[in-house]
Formats: sequence, C-alpha cells, structure tokens
Amino acid sequence: MIALDWFVLFLTMFLIIFYGIWKSRGSRNMEGYLRGGDSMKWATIGLSVMATQASAITFLSTPGQAFESGMGFVQNYFGLPLALIVVCAVFIPIYYKLKVYTAYEFLESRFDVKTRSLAAILFLIQRGMGAGITIYAPAIILSKVLGLNLSWTIIIVGSLVLIYTVSGGTKAVSLTQKYQMLVIFGGIFIAFFILMDRMPEDLSFGKSLGIAGMLGKLEAVDFSFDFEKRYTFWSGITGGFFLSLSYFGADQSQVQRYLGGADVTQSRMGLIFNAIIKVPMQFFILFIGVMIFVFYQFEKPPVFFNQTEYQLIDSPEIHEKLQQLEGDYTVWHDQNKLLLQSYIDEVPDDQLRNNIIESSEKGREIRNKVKETLIEANPGANVKDSDYVFISFILKYLPHGIIGLLIAVIFSAAMSSTAGELNALGSTTTIDFYKRFKKGEFTDRMNVISSKWITAIWGVVAILFALSAQLVENLIEFVNIIGSLFYGTVLGIFLVAFFLKKIKGNAVFVAAVIAQISVLLL
Repeated sequence: MIALDWFVLFLTMFLIIFYGIWKSRGSRNMEGYLRGGDSMKWATIGLSVMATQASAITFLSTPGQAFESGMGFVQNYFGLPLALIVVCAVFIPIYYKLKVYTAYEFLESRFDVKTRSLAAILFLIQRGMGAGITIYAPAIILSKVLGLNLSWTIIIVGSLVLIYTVSGGTKAVSLTQKYQMLVIFGGIFIAFFILMDRMPEDLSFGKSLGIAGMLGKLEAVDFSFDFEKRYTFWSGITGGFFLSLSYFGADQSQVQRYLGGADVTQSRMGLIFNAIIKVPMQFFILFIGVMIFVFYQFEKPPVFFNQTEYQLIDSPEIHEKLQQLEGDYTVWHDQNKLLLQSYIDEVPDDQLRNNIIESSEKGREIRNKVKETLIEANPGANVKDSDYVFISFILKYLPHGIIGLLIAVIFSAAMSSTAGELNALGSTTTIDFYKRFKKGEFTDRMNVISSKWITAIWGVVAILFALSAQLVENLIEFVNIIGSLFYGTVLGIFLVAFFLKKIKGNAVFVAAVIAQISVLLL
C-alpha cells in the first residue's frame, strides 16, 4: 500500500464514524440510547441488520471458501428467507406489543426470572466470544499482509468501534452500519469488475464458467443425503432455517437492530429486505472467489497464500524442499495454462476435459505437499491459507486507491459487526441484569451512563479476548460453529414461549440446562 491507499482508508473510516456520532448526539435517555428513539426507517434497519451479520470474516473468508471448495457454502443460507418470514410474523409483533429493550425481557413475563437470566447468559457467553472473534479474525490477516503489528491492529479496530458505540448507542451503530454497508457493496462490485477486466482477453465469460464448472467450483446445490458432506440443500434448508431463526429472532445483536424501527411495518420491511438480498449477496461473494480461482489458472498464484508462515522457518533443509516444490508448481502451472488455452481455442472433447481435471488435481497435490512441509517444520503452523486468497488478490492486482477502498471495506465490516455485538452486549447486561437486580432508584441519565460504562467494559473484554485468540480452519465456518453451540437452546426456549402456552418456567429451565449440557458434550 502507498500513501494514497492509506489516505482513502482513513478518510473513509473517519467520515463514517464521525457521521454516526454526529447524527446520534441527542441520545440522552434509555429510549434513545438503547432503542434509537424508535425512529429508524426500513432501509437503515435492513442495512444495519445485514452489516451486523456480514462481518469482515464474510469478505475475507467467503471468497477463499469458494476458491477452495466452490459455491456449495451458499446452501448454508437457504433457510434464512423462511426464518425471516417467521420472525416477521411471530416475533416482531410480540416484541413491539411488550415494548421490550431486549428479547429476553419477554421470557420473564412468559416464564420466570431464572429462565430469562439463563437465556441472557447464554447470549452473553456466545456473543462475547463472537465480538472478540470479529475483531481478531480480520486483524490477524490484515496485520500479516500489511506488515502491521497484530496487537496494535486489534487495539485500533477495537478502540474505533468503542468510540462511536459507547458515545451514540443504538442509533449511532445503526446509522454507521448503513453507510458501512454502502461502502462494502460498492467495494465488492468494484473488485469484481476489475477482476473480470484482468482476465485474459481471449477468455470469454462463458468459457470462464466452463472452466469453473469443469473443475467442480459451480456446484451450488447438492440434493444428496450424504452425511459426510457439510453443506447440502437439506442441511441448509433445515439447519440454516433454525440457525437463522435463532439468530434473527432471539439474538439481541440482531433484535436490537429492528427494535429501533419507527413501527412494526418498518421493522418487517427491514427484515424482508434481508430475506430478498442476503442469499444473492452471499452467492455473489462466493462467485468472486470462483472467478479468482479461474483468474489464477492463467496468472500464477503463490503456491501458498499465507507467505508469512515461510518467515518462521529457520531450517535450510525445509527451505530447500519448499524451493523445489515452488519450482514444481511453476512447471505445473505453465503446463496447466497450455491445457486451458487449448480449451479456449478449440472445441473441447472429453479427453481434454479429463486432462484438465487431472492437471488440476496435480496442482492441488503440490499445494498439499507444501502444507505438509510447513507442518513438518512447525507443527503449530497455520496451513489453512484460504482466508488469504482475496486479500492477496486485492493487494497485488487492484490499482492504488481502490486497494485503500477495499481495505476500508474490510475494516468497515469488522467494525460494523463488532459494534452491533457490543451494543447488544451492553444492552442485555444493563436491562437483564444491572437494571433488573440493582438496588435503589436511578435516574434515566444515570442508567444511560451505566449502560455506556457496561458497553465499554464489554469492548475491553472483546479486545482482550482478541489479543489472546488462536483460530483454526476457515474463519467464517468457525464463527458459525461457535454460534451453533448456543443458538439451539436459546431458540428452543423462545419457541416454547411462543407456541406451547401450557408449559411453565421450571420445566423450560431444566430442559434448557439439560439441552445445553448435551450440546456441549456432543
């Protein structure tokens, strides 16, 4: 990155943060601070909901997921539109009728205080870890590729989020997220068009799709019942439905985004906007990863994208082995490119297709040997390099200025999701514990001050968690796995509350404890 990129990066971030603080400067009571004054329109709600969910992990890891495994991950979102319809029909009217600040307030009126507290505690544990992850995940990648100190990157991102989240509350978070999402949308479209422009001149879009499809990258829907496969249509429509229902209906980081709507209609329209846009957006981001895969069939990529792992090796023998594998990869890439050029120039037959598929497998084998060699040198090496695919492409092939904008996209996504989480953590702790159990009477102003301090403490906790975090596997998968450990139990409590009127608090509390222990043991 050059001075222009840094200027674009900091200008973009500063303008968004300043606007959010300025527009929310009148939030001086609990209604304004925690619910945004019940004034937000559907567009702000819709973009805010999307921004809270679409963290930096989405834009760093999703293209890499497609680069490695193809479009199948999009199936994970197939249940989301159905879940949002249920939330609009059932959850939102009840929340508005009771005029709650948090989703868990409803559980006390329906069951008892211990059930409310249990659900809130499960949320705080899960989302507290999630806030740390959404800071750590982009920070570790950005620090490596930009040559920044990891700890300072975490502290800077976390501190920027804290400034506007604590100062402006829910309204500042939602307004800031609105413009962060607009920057994100603009950035990914620019990246896509530049990517397509850099493809070989004689490679048509149809041929690009042909290459991707031939190598198994366009298999977006799998109707098989193979339990060994992580993503299928059936897992997406069922598991994705219940995960989304829990996330949007019972997770305060999302509930708080639409509770600030001007009325039920505005909140519903904001969620329906997400139901319509979310799957196509995820499809498009995955498709960018597939097109990067095609691009690298003609433009030689690194044999291993996380190049900083090489710097940790001090064995001459390992360095020599890696250099040999680099040479093998270069030879393979040249031969593979000739095969693909034949595919472009000629009418491909089955033999040519089989040769290309076998060649692709050979390239994958060389990459795997590199990873095995890195583990041989350092058993603790992080050899899952798919998270570095998109950022490596940005830094090497995009023009300066656009690089700064795309890095701003990643930072904006990190801040938007973390802000939503910290805002929800502060609200839940304030409403479900501090305000519920505190002794004595406090003025509205004192409650706002307490809420700000509690939000700030959660921000510090998230930063400390991020400073000590160690992640493995693909980051976007990891976040979903963490969420799935707690979402099922919380959703179960809410579904009983809504639909099984005869069941009371003690039975639900005992069942929820047993369910959560069972999930963790499994």
